[in-house]
Amino acid sequence: MPTNHLDKTCLHPIKITDAMIGEVTCGNCGVVLSENAIDFGPENVSQGMDGQQNNARTGQKISLKMADMGLSTIMESKNRDSTGRSLSVENRRMFYRLRMWDRNSRSALTKQSYIKAFTFLDGMRSKLGLPEHVVEKSAYLFRKVEQKELLHGRSNQSVLCAVVYIACRLTDTPRTLADIATASGIKKKTLQRVYRTLHANLDEVNSLSYSPSKFIERISSEANISEKTKQYARKILEFGQKSEITSGKHPMAMAAAAVYLAIQDNHEKVSQTRISQISGISAVTIRNRVKELVVAQRK
Repeated sequence: MPTNHLDKTCLHPIKITDAMIGEVTCGNCGVVLSENAIDFGPENVSQGMDGQQNNARTGQKISLKMADMGLSTIMESKNRDSTGRSLSVENRRMFYRLRMWDRNSRSALTKQSYIKAFTFLDGMRSKLGLPEHVVEKSAYLFRKVEQKELLHGRSNQSVLCAVVYIACRLTDTPRTLADIATASGIKKKTLQRVYRTLHANLDEVNSLSYSPSKFIERISSEANISEKTKQYARKILEFGQKSEITSGKHPMAMAAAAVYLAIQDNHEKVSQTRISQISGISAVTIRNRVKELVVAQRK
């Protein structure tokens, strides 16, 4: 730093901004006027996984649904440093080994299974309309399944579908096993068998079942019934839960029975066949559940 007479009398007429280190200095005496200056320039636009532009300065977020969790390494094949100068022979050899290790790590069997499974998970998310937290939970559970070596002898798609169903139950997202089987094209019996295996080996899975009230909104919206009927169906289910009629019963079947009973009481024109088609529950099962609710109300 200059030590001439301008140090005491300089009023910093010339200010120099160094954008690389974020400092503003005086061009006359060299005094640092400010540090950690904010860069008001344009953002570094990057492309996200969903095809949208990402203007965040910190890059994309870490996500379990990505094979490398969003921490991928980009190693260019050019043997030059940031200033454009050629690397030394020793550094060239070192970076060649690093590129080779990076390439081998990407082709590992574990990462390949993650790539295929999470690509399939994106398709399941679109077909089932799953929220982001359910997708992240599914990816987390799939990684746990792979760590416990439960993938051997089973297809990644069937395991992933069972994991999605478990994640929906843990997050209280109303998606049935039949919905997942239809979206994936895998037989429901296959998913049930895989689910039982995962249920017995994963500590994160609990035995709690869905609440039937979660399916009231789904059936009501597709059947186009009034809000009054919908609220009455919820009251019927609450009464059934207090009477312990819903315990051990299929939650979708109880919800369909409550909705159909509410439709009859409010004289709306929606057939039992229509409710059966929406819920995926047979008309016989719906009639049996309706009889149980009627008997409980009379008591």
